[in-house]
Amino acid sequence: MIDRQALLSDLQALLKRLEADLLERSESTEIPDVGETLRAEYERAKKAERTAQNYEDWRSDAITQAAAAWVLSCVFVRFLEDNKLIDLPKIAGPKERLQQARDEHTLYFQDSERAKLTDREYLLSVFDELSKLPGTKDVFGEHNPIRELPNWLSGDAAGDLLRFFQKIDANTGDLIHDFTDPEWDTRFLGDLYQDLSEAARKKYALLQTPEFVEEFILDRTLDPALDEFGLDAPPVTDRQGKPITESGFRMIDPACGSGHFLLGAFPRILNRWQKQEPGGKIRDLVQKTLDCIHGVDVNPYAVAIARFRLLLMAMKVCGVQRLADAPGFHFNLACGDSLLHAPLRGGQQVFDWELSRDVAESTHAYQSEDLPILKQMLRPGIYHTVVANPPYISVKDKALNDAYRLRYKTCSGRYALCVPFMERIFGLGLFRGYTGQITSNSFMKRRFGKPLIEEFLAGVDLTHIIDTSGAYIPGHATPTVILFGRCDKP
Repeated sequence: MIDRQALLSDLQALLKRLEADLLERSESTEIPDVGETLRAEYERAKKAERTAQNYEDWRSDAITQAAAAWVLSCVFVRFLEDNKLIDLPKIAGPKERLQQARDEHTLYFQDSERAKLTDREYLLSVFDELSKLPGTKDVFGEHNPIRELPNWLSGDAAGDLLRFFQKIDANTGDLIHDFTDPEWDTRFLGDLYQDLSEAARKKYALLQTPEFVEEFILDRTLDPALDEFGLDAPPVTDRQGKPITESGFRMIDPACGSGHFLLGAFPRILNRWQKQEPGGKIRDLVQKTLDCIHGVDVNPYAVAIARFRLLLMAMKVCGVQRLADAPGFHFNLACGDSLLHAPLRGGQQVFDWELSRDVAESTHAYQSEDLPILKQMLRPGIYHTVVANPPYISVKDKALNDAYRLRYKTCSGRYALCVPFMERIFGLGLFRGYTGQITSNSFMKRRFGKPLIEEFLAGVDLTHIIDTSGAYIPGHATPTVILFGRCDKP
């Protein structure tokens, strides 16, 4: 079974080792392509005004993302191995499966063409195999941050990574980190998302939504929206009556993190499909459920975790015990900045507030981002339910701060991210769509919240203001408020 605290503590130390290796190699003259690629990507981002950081700070963020991608990719494999979702273990496994993994490692290097390769190439070959399977092609494929610079990590650091997962307890002879879990509970991945890197946690305000808060919000947004609009909701149309979406129910979390709202929505929507189509094939109903669920997050490894968690939930519901037997489920998940990507205008204006500025979407994309998908998913006025637990921080990067300020009129003074996200949340909903969010209550106390309250919230149908500032919500040191509303005039 997974010892969450021990795993987190040990992986935090491992992450620092990998970060040091990546920093060293980014400055090495022996592999100049690494430094050149990073510098070129930084210059593109700076030119596109995606960042105003200096190169060293920007690179530090990239290093953390890359190190986390290596760690989490191995964690995903280990979970699959220990729960026998893949036949042959390649990294480790409990009992005899550890020796099988070591044998596979030996066999790989017996090939004369691989004799001079390193453990980095070995791990990449493991990920490559999984990227060819329908179920995990998106987890291990082109949008995995590893893929941009696969040679960035050294062979020695990859060896450290491999040996970490093969460590055994000297007293018992068992693996120190055993991922066996008959229930396939993936919430531990949310713990890793939140706390793996202290620097990333502070920069992105990484914070899981407690399950009871998630359920409280979904009870008052998703469920009534399903009652009102139905699973077979008609297409959204523009002002000329032309359809701009397919028919069907849609919900989104534009700051989805490791996917708590998405996973909470899955059984609720699936239950509706099973009642509506009692004779339907479970795999078809699962895909119909996934078609309803959308999520975007700026953090690439958060999106990877959300995708992995949804995959396992879908497999479990379908009774699929082997990854090779999993269908190619389609997930509506994308890495990107919900506040920047896709236009703020266009599509259907669902009610007559005019606070978002008419600014074209950002055309710059990092390797982990997919602009065509983001443009589709972040169209305004198309979702029946919008829920979120947006970041509570202010934006330190001047370029991003200015970009948000340019796009959202409610951004005033030293605003916190809860301000533009509130505008975005209401903007994504269709007419009379349901919105719910737990957010910082700082806008209620400070001057920067004045335009948001007096101009924006005064013009929308804000149905509930729930003061949770005095409630104990694990991990939420910032006083919070829960807001519910409908996408309509007051």
